[in-house]
Amino acid sequence: MYAQNQIVLGVFLFVDLPFKPSTLTQSGSREYLSAYNGQPNSSLDFPMLIAQSPITEHRFEGLAFHLKRDDKLHPHFSGNKARKLMALLEGDFPDVTTLISYGSAQANSLYSFAALAKLRGWNLEFYVDHIPAWLKNYPIGNYRGALELGAQIIETRPLGAAHPREFIERNRNAGTDCLVIEEGGRSTLAEPGIKQLAMEILEWIRHQAPQEWVVALPSGTGTTALYLHKHLQPHGVEVLTCPCVGDEAYLREQFLSLGETSHPTIISPSTKHYFGHLYAEDYQVWQNLLTQTHVEFDLLYDPLMWRLLLPWREAHPAQNLLYLHQGGLLGNESMLPRYERQFS
Repeated sequence: MYAQNQIVLGVFLFVDLPFKPSTLTQSGSREYLSAYNGQPNSSLDFPMLIAQSPITEHRFEGLAFHLKRDDKLHPHFSGNKARKLMALLEGDFPDVTTLISYGSAQANSLYSFAALAKLRGWNLEFYVDHIPAWLKNYPIGNYRGALELGAQIIETRPLGAAHPREFIERNRNAGTDCLVIEEGGRSTLAEPGIKQLAMEILEWIRHQAPQEWVVALPSGTGTTALYLHKHLQPHGVEVLTCPCVGDEAYLREQFLSLGETSHPTIISPSTKHYFGHLYAEDYQVWQNLLTQTHVEFDLLYDPLMWRLLLPWREAHPAQNLLYLHQGGLLGNESMLPRYERQFS
């Protein structure tokens, strides 16, 4: 099965592949992390629990919408990364002992890869360009969470590498006991897990009164939006997304790299939105969402999507909105203090 999906062991598998203040303990660790004390391959931790996330109903700025709570999939392995990496969680890899990937020291994918490795009983080597001194001294967010799950986070800049990917290719010499995954998990291997998500959505819609539905979510690489579109569009369900990491051209490039020519609907901001920068409008939207829905959203992706959704909804009043909560809440642990220092 996995040969068909182009999994390669021992060489590069360059394929596409939660935070509430009340959960902080006195030591600064999240309670759900300390709960992870069973065997890494325990049946309690395995994928039968990682499906069928709940759907709840809310209002925001007068807009009624439903929310697919993929942030509730699993205490450690949730959101779009869990869906994208499902094939690696469920697959048979008898020789693999080490998972290798790369990216930012604060990336959502770092924590997701750490959780995947923990669930599989693997080691994780995650290569980063550098780790800021303040983050080393005060681990927080995805970086802290990944360390607590046993990740090895390795800086490549001090080793003279121009890029972590380059270092892995030239120096790591990954054997058959290693599985190397591209940054962010972008891959055709993401399709099975996202197809499962689409099937859950369609089954829920089947039990609703006949009406027109649109599924909305923000995009980084766009993998989740693309495969949702592939499996929802034949059933008359539109998928709506926005580019958060790059612009619309970048997002379409990512879509095409996965070999798909039919794409979800893209809505874009009128001015350039720099990924990871602090915007007062984003912070205000995030605060309003929390106040009005009593649900915590991600601070990196969700605010921009909601800023674009509100005017879009005014122009499309007939469509019913199902918003996909993609997790990533552990990243708020580092983003929220930045916003508070800047705007509070």
